[in-house]
Amino acid sequence: MNERSDIEFPIWRKKVDQSFLFENVTPIPKWLWPVWDIENTFSDVNSKSDPRSAVSITFKGIKYSGHIFFSERTSGRMCRFAFEQTLHAQLKDTFLMSYMRALEGKIRKQDGEKADIELAIPFWEFIDIEFNPQKKEFTFTCHYKQLPTFPKLFEKLVSSPAIKQVDDLLAGKGTDRIHKQDWKPRAEYKNEVGAENVIYTLLDTQKKLIYVGEAKKLINRFDNGHPYITQWDFYRYNVLPASLEAHRLTLERMAIRDMAALLENKVGITSFELSEYKLANRKIDK
Repeated sequence: MNERSDIEFPIWRKKVDQSFLFENVTPIPKWLWPVWDIENTFSDVNSKSDPRSAVSITFKGIKYSGHIFFSERTSGRMCRFAFEQTLHAQLKDTFLMSYMRALEGKIRKQDGEKADIELAIPFWEFIDIEFNPQKKEFTFTCHYKQLPTFPKLFEKLVSSPAIKQVDDLLAGKGTDRIHKQDWKPRAEYKNEVGAENVIYTLLDTQKKLIYVGEAKKLINRFDNGHPYITQWDFYRYNVLPASLEAHRLTLERMAIRDMAALLENKVGITSFELSEYKLANRKIDK
């Protein structure tokens, strides 16, 4: 672990722990308040809804929004640092070994185990947090991360719907959430093990075609082919909760009809044709 030579402002070298990965808000230790001039800068800011709480955060060259505010606790005054959900997801992707260990720890706790997961699976990852109080700007820098045993597999797993569902369940967010995926190249669809009960979209970027479909099992459906868009090269999908499985076909029909109102289509549905893409589906409700 090499020491950095590019530090501009006093840093907090924070261990990436469970709370940092499961919550998009973290307390700022009291010893840092005078170092970062926290009390003078945010002295009477008591809510992140206060415009004066706003700060910017740069991580991997991308800027995110955040908030610094104080709250009262029985143990005394606490300074809290909140950041947007997009950055929270990026931190999970970056420190994926700590994230996977944290999920393992929550599962073990639910099963009644009391052992500290960080002692049971001992490794530590660190993030450097710098703060410029004059500009209210934070900089996050990955100082050290544990290399995954199977890096490509872990990279795919961390953003998979299955892991998101486990995360939601352990966080008490319920089971009725729809999990959305980003666009991926066609070559990756064989990796979508466990992608079930989905509404998906295909793109043919050469012929400018778009297709909406539904599937019980995504890989099986893609293996069966699509005669109206044979040369599709990108796909994305949403995983529906089990409570909507009986309504998957209805939701697909609605999504197709909505798309027909925006794109040129084969059945004469009036559209605004907002794109050069055309809808490849032939079965469209009128």
